[in-house]
Parts: sequence; structure tokens; C-alpha cells
Amino acid sequence: MDKEKVKQVIDKIRPQLQMDGGDVELLSIEDDGTVKVKLLGHCAGCPYSQQTVKLGIERALKQFIPEVKEVVSVP
Repeated sequence: MDKEKVKQVIDKIRPQLQMDGGDVELLSIEDDGTVKVKLLGHCAGCPYSQQTVKLGIERALKQFIPEVKEVVSVP
């Protein structure tokens, strides 16, 4: 899986996170298609952080990169 393409998709959704005082950092891309991210700022402690990961970041990545199987947030 192309790390640069993953970064490009994350960069497209980053402004939405930053509007709420948060951000996201790409940590790793695993061989099984799992993308590991770390939520930063307000997103890190938000009770809706898992929804952000699954419905926001994961959905966007899967739309543009079919090889992505799952996105997980790492503390």
C-alpha cells in the first residue's frame, strides 16, 4: 500500500479535524491493510473519537484506497 497516497487522503480530511481543535498523525501501515493513527488535540480525549476514526478517517481511506481493511486509533 502506498504510504504517500494514505498521507494525501489524511491531508484532505485533516482540516475538518483541525476546525474542532484536533488533528491526526499516521503511525503505520501494516501488511494486513490496517492503518494505525493517533488522534491529537481535542480529538484525543473526545468521547466521539472512535466515530471520527471509523466514520471519518476509515471511510475516506477505504473510498480512495480499497486495500485499506481497517483504521485503528493508537493512544
